[in-house]
Amino acid sequence: MPEQRSITINDTTLRDGEQTAGVSFTLDEKIAIARALDAAGVPELEIGIPAMGEEEREGIRAVAEAGLSHTRLMVWCRMRADDLSDAAACGVSFVNMSMPVSDIHIQRKLGRDRSWVLGQIDRQIRTARDLGLDVGFGGEDSSRADPDFMARVAETAQRAGARRYRFADTLGVLDPFQTFALIQALRARTDLEIEIHAHDDLGLATANSLAAVRGGATHVNTTVNGLGERAGNAALEEIVMGLRHLYGWDTGVEATRLPAISDLVARASNRPIPINKSIVGGAVFTHEAGIHVDGLLRDPMTYQGFDPAEVGRRHSIVLGKHSGSAGVKLAFARMGIELTDGEARAILPRVRSVAGAFKRSPTSDELLQFRRDAAKADISTVMAS
Repeated sequence: MPEQRSITINDTTLRDGEQTAGVSFTLDEKIAIARALDAAGVPELEIGIPAMGEEEREGIRAVAEAGLSHTRLMVWCRMRADDLSDAAACGVSFVNMSMPVSDIHIQRKLGRDRSWVLGQIDRQIRTARDLGLDVGFGGEDSSRADPDFMARVAETAQRAGARRYRFADTLGVLDPFQTFALIQALRARTDLEIEIHAHDDLGLATANSLAAVRGGATHVNTTVNGLGERAGNAALEEIVMGLRHLYGWDTGVEATRLPAISDLVARASNRPIPINKSIVGGAVFTHEAGIHVDGLLRDPMTYQGFDPAEVGRRHSIVLGKHSGSAGVKLAFARMGIELTDGEARAILPRVRSVAGAFKRSPTSDELLQFRRDAAKADISTVMAS
């Protein structure tokens, strides 16, 4: 188990999460989401992009004035003076100033060179500091940047007054081993805070974020339900529980609130939660397979990676194609009927038949009918003998 460190969650549901194609939060939804995250103890929120216009700035100011008690607020800016002016008028004290750091972005997106990038970083961060703003520098496309140049960028940002480097795997192209090595190398060359911003294009955003923490990152960008550009970002619920159970590190986020926050964001984003979504999906603590059910009934730890009560949930056992006799007996026990082992074995084929034919569990009435049919079959067998 690695040594305990303080890991800060910076949730960007209201910025990168809302950049999910087709997602747009109303002002009331933004405030509700911010308050829910604040009540859960999320210490930092990135809440918008001031340069998007007055409506966006109105939303940022409304969240800033919502009376949040635990959370520090941040906005996202380009490395431009006009963006900083917009940010300074929004009532927040922290800006993430983003600039491409990979050669492909510098040359083909900006039409500039490395020297221009370094000069712009120095000038604009100093401008932000003169405005009284705390600065995190966001290295766009850090995962494809030359590591030596990225270190020069971090040194330049720190000299200009930044406190944090956001390492952005903008296209989600890293694996955990690469992420660990890159963050570890950056950690060795700067004493800035390091924040990992991982995208999920290859399904590795959470794994890469955890690897970054192991490599020395101090902050993790998340979104509720993994919302975000394209395939999304590292999911808040996965990072909180992963840090807790893999490394014993507590982020200070109250895990029992995660399902309610997930539901809130799912409704606001009109993006339903997949039933098997880790931590918050409707079926992730539901069991059908006979061997699992039998083990859970003997001792929950046989098939329980963590207690679902930690996130305000509990195990659910359903009958289906893969059920065994123990599950049948439990279903009848919930109706106040104690079955013998023989009765359960007799009813089990009917349960599996219904599940296979109709892709659902039998109803209570059907189960009772199965029992009556099994009893009649027993009587017929006895009479025939």
